[in-house]
Amino acid sequence: MLLKTFGWSFAITALGLVAALFYGGWTAFGVVAILAILEISLSFDNAVVNAGILKKMNAFWQKIFLTVGVLIAVFGMRLVFPVVIVAITAKMGPIEAVHLAFSDKDRYQQLVTDAHPAIAAFGGMFLLMIFLDFVFEDRDIQWLRWIERPLAKLGKVDMLSVCIALVVLLITSFTFATHAHQHGGAHVDKAQTVLIAGIAGLITYMVVGGLSGYFEDRLEEEEEREHEEEEEAAREGKPRSAVKLAGQAAFFMFLYLEVLDASFSFDGVIGAFAITNDIVMMALGLGIGAMYVRSLTVYLVRQGTLDDYVYLEHGAHYAIGALAVILMVTIQYEINEVITGLVGVILIAWSFWSSVRRNRALAAEEGKATGSGEKAEVSSGV
Repeated sequence: MLLKTFGWSFAITALGLVAALFYGGWTAFGVVAILAILEISLSFDNAVVNAGILKKMNAFWQKIFLTVGVLIAVFGMRLVFPVVIVAITAKMGPIEAVHLAFSDKDRYQQLVTDAHPAIAAFGGMFLLMIFLDFVFEDRDIQWLRWIERPLAKLGKVDMLSVCIALVVLLITSFTFATHAHQHGGAHVDKAQTVLIAGIAGLITYMVVGGLSGYFEDRLEEEEEREHEEEEEAAREGKPRSAVKLAGQAAFFMFLYLEVLDASFSFDGVIGAFAITNDIVMMALGLGIGAMYVRSLTVYLVRQGTLDDYVYLEHGAHYAIGALAVILMVTIQYEINEVITGLVGVILIAWSFWSSVRRNRALAAEEGKATGSGEKAEVSSGV
């Protein structure tokens, strides 16, 4: 079962790590491994959401998502998108950017380093919005209650996450401008770049969120209509067109899944820039991670145990928040790549362990309740 589900992921991992070793030695091997772990940790909640929707689809649409969807996710968002980011920020064509990555690594590295403030501001705002919208939402299950309970109350204020993100952006751009001015003002224009890029990241998040919400609403409408037509057909004793209805609902599910998947893979790609500017290592690491996310989605659907580890989604979002802060800090200061990669892994591991402890505590309580019930039955019998 495990080998059947994760077989392709294991194969891609082996190929990717060997390719990394040939490409840049053990350093590249380590960076690609960290990127793969980062992508998996950031996208675990994506896999959970995917699985929740995917289990409603029939076998045909599941296959479409796991074939066409993989091509879009791995080759589109994880491989092509980093090239586009570099091409835009470095003001060159995508083909030239790819050629430069292979032929003149030093110049490519310098171009990406020069563009880093814009990339960091854009990605930092996008990730920060994902984190803020999560922690300001009132939810039944809370992990770190002392933080999440008061934040959920604050979240009732409209547009609070947008206001906080804009304040963070203004402070960051002002700090950067002051820092540049103190060094002779040679890079004062970078402050404006940071501000514009950050606003662009905020707009991108709101557009992606809007599209996801649109498809989600359409999906709910389709499900309601299908349910109503089922009841009407049952009352009239007429056979309904099951294939057409299932096809419409599944199609909107597929569109929603792709938009959702793109938004999650986007934060993985942006987060990867906090670890490395090397586009080859980025493509290898994120490609490996994306394959595991797909395999994990299938595994969760087949096992039917989506709610076993309830704090993992919290851990993933705290990792996203930490990455957002790190990206904004790297506009001015350099942070070690290993530290950046390990932050997310530690938070995910912590949330996983918290989930295990919660499950054990619940099982112990159920055991006590069952034992008390049995003792009461014996007493009444005597």
